[in-house]
Amino acid sequence: MSNIIITGCSSGIGFATAVMLAKNKNVVFATMRHPLQHTELQDIADNKNLPIIILPLDVTDDNSIKNAISQILFYTDKIDVLVNNAGIGTLGSVEELSIEDFIEQMDTNFIGTVRCTKAVLPHMRHKKSGCIINISSVGGRLFNYFNAPYSASKAAVEAFSECLAMEVLPFGIRVAVVEPGVIDTPLQDKCKSQIKETGYPNLQRCVAFFSAARDHHIPPDVVAETILKIVNGESTRFRNPTGPDSLPFLSFRASMSDEDWIAGADIDEETWIAMMEGMHLDVRKYLTRF
Repeated sequence: MSNIIITGCSSGIGFATAVMLAKNKNVVFATMRHPLQHTELQDIADNKNLPIIILPLDVTDDNSIKNAISQILFYTDKIDVLVNNAGIGTLGSVEELSIEDFIEQMDTNFIGTVRCTKAVLPHMRHKKSGCIINISSVGGRLFNYFNAPYSASKAAVEAFSECLAMEVLPFGIRVAVVEPGVIDTPLQDKCKSQIKETGYPNLQRCVAFFSAARDHHIPPDVVAETILKIVNGESTRFRNPTGPDSLPFLSFRASMSDEDWIAGADIDEETWIAMMEGMHLDVRKYLTRF
């Protein structure tokens, strides 16, 4: 049994992971910005008698993190695992997205991961044990148009995690990265709902891609299962591509040069549609002009 902190548990991957890890006899400190606005996880914990303790934590606020860690160390004298999951996203062109969009995503997805990691490291280093699991994305290794803030933040998570893994290894602390493909979570709706008018017609391809990929209905439980395997020591890999489309996407990108990958942004629509169909994505029905 491990004591596990998870950020971003109000929905999606964090929610599913909290339930799955608790069902497997771990004590879960499930954190989110506004617990009073999201009571479903507490209801499940109560109804199923799961060891889930819900706490407020905003990964963009140092004091919020400090207070949450203090409360957790009141409950227990050992933090075994930190799952840095909290994340946000939006779609759009570099030109049309605001600087605030970039700052907000970097602050939440990357700096939030750094803040929470720094908060638990002194404890883990003193105990000479621990595991830090950072939820990245296929988008942190495969960079696609109209996804610059999110991909940049997840690429930063990838680099940060690899550096961190080498630093903490002598202290018995393990670092692992989880790289989901397209998962059916509320994040997908939030990304698309923010798109307004655009001068970049190919933005429709990005939206169509994510919509078609989401049609495969890959549940967040798939990611939770990967996290459980890492916690249980069943997976000892540093990078853990997760979901049926993650490795195919990464292999597709690795199969071509940087120049060919970039040039693919300018192919004609029918060729692009055929390429997506080759990846079992029915994008045609989603191609509507903005």
